[in-house]
Amino acid sequence: MPDIAFVNGRFLPLTDATVSIEDRGFQFGDGIYEVIRTYGGRPFELGAHLARLDRSAQALDLRQPYSPEQWANYIREAIQRAAFAEAKVYVQITRGVAPRDHAYPSDLSPTVVMTVRELRPLSASVHAAGVEAMTMEDIRWGRCDIKSVNLLANVLARQQAKQARMFETILIKDEQVTEGAVSNVMVVRDGAVITAPEGPRILSGVTRAVVLQMARQEGLHVEERYCSLADLYGAAEVFLTGTTVEILGVVRIDGKPIGEGKPGPITQRLAKRFVGRTR
Repeated sequence: MPDIAFVNGRFLPLTDATVSIEDRGFQFGDGIYEVIRTYGGRPFELGAHLARLDRSAQALDLRQPYSPEQWANYIREAIQRAAFAEAKVYVQITRGVAPRDHAYPSDLSPTVVMTVRELRPLSASVHAAGVEAMTMEDIRWGRCDIKSVNLLANVLARQQAKQARMFETILIKDEQVTEGAVSNVMVVRDGAVITAPEGPRILSGVTRAVVLQMARQEGLHVEERYCSLADLYGAAEVFLTGTTVEILGVVRIDGKPIGEGKPGPITQRLAKRFVGRTR
């Protein structure tokens, strides 16, 4: 079966999927998205992803084309049609098609696009060894809590990491750690798990919420506050969370070793619990 696409209520092969060149998602980045993965062929935390999709839509005054129940049915059907062992589902809603103008008509029909591709998880060896990261200034717009398709700053940050042969770029704004280009960042200091608070400066990840819940269940002290760059460099442990990275230890940042230079005990403990929850 080829990679699956879904456009405005119709399933078709990805290679046959098209949208208008006057779609506002193409012209202005006027849209929102979600990425959902499966475990055992089942979408993980689907309700949380759909709730965030709805929050993003409301924040942009973007009409939701489907109810949560309809979305869930379409997503499950897409996963079943694709028939991958594990899948990554991308859902996007744009404001729709209109002649190019910054202001938009109030009666537009949104454009809905969904793709399903095979998910190839990070290897066990990558998780065991941990990854390297770099830092750079966070130049994104002021509403990072909206999961908008406006991702150019993230693209540039991720590309710099790739060129430097790093796994991730950790973003710094006003000398405070916000998040990664494609992940949330958690710092372990004095036995506490510290991560940037929810708000307009970060996209609060679905996996982030699951990990913080697990940390509290493990009896760990959790602090939702900003860390300085010095706190980051001096951390006992640093790890990333995200839909595709899950829980991933960071062992070097800007060439400086973190802790003992390997994924630490709290990172490993939470990662083990996460595996138990999802497999």
